[in-house]
Amino acid sequence: MADYRLVAEARTEFGKGSARRTRRAGRIPAVLYGHGQDVVHLSLPAREFAAILRNGGGNALIRIDLEGTEHLALTKAVQRDPLTRQHEHVDLLTVRRGEKTTVEVPIVIVGEPGVDAIPNHQMNAVSIEADATRLPDSIEVDVTGRTAGQNITAGDLVLPAGSTLVSDPEALVIGFLGAPTAEALEAELAEAEAEAGIEREESDEAQAAGEGDVVPEPQDQGSGESMDATENS
Repeated sequence: MADYRLVAEARTEFGKGSARRTRRAGRIPAVLYGHGQDVVHLSLPAREFAAILRNGGGNALIRIDLEGTEHLALTKAVQRDPLTRQHEHVDLLTVRRGEKTTVEVPIVIVGEPGVDAIPNHQMNAVSIEADATRLPDSIEVDVTGRTAGQNITAGDLVLPAGSTLVSDPEALVIGFLGAPTAEALEAELAEAEAEAGIEREESDEAQAAGEGDVVPEPQDQGSGESMDATENS
């Protein structure tokens, strides 16, 4: 796990006005709590915190340096502006080395299933319990060559050493369906049309085939010229 460090500043002013001033200064209002200690109000450098989330994910362990005292913390909640997506407030949870904590870890799919298998994703993350200082950024699932019916459940995931699965081991992470044949697709379409009351009449089918069209008879150009000649003579 990467080592991330942020220099925090204590906050003594509160309220919306104070929070806006803090954000205009390039910092994010935050609180630090845990282990029965009093809540500590602080601010974090906005760009550095955003880089940690981008590179380390939501379970990155952060060393918070506050007035010369170091605190190990995990990000528990982040408030974002719905339009700008900028961070507006952060909740940090104090942890200790060797302490077990429960977190949600994202699942990353790698590889390609068999040509006739259609993947059906059901879960994007699983809950695990692990050492707070050894939390994984993600859990990879290799689907290479998987065929229809070779589903993957939470219990099939390969967890990092020392981690315990909290999610239901029978929960489906990703299933694999067989690709339908052309005959199956045609039958499904016909069934759907029948349920919707769509029927093709014979006249429509005949028009689609070009049958029943009325073709005008060609005029006799030769006899027309003869008549003109007789009238002019």
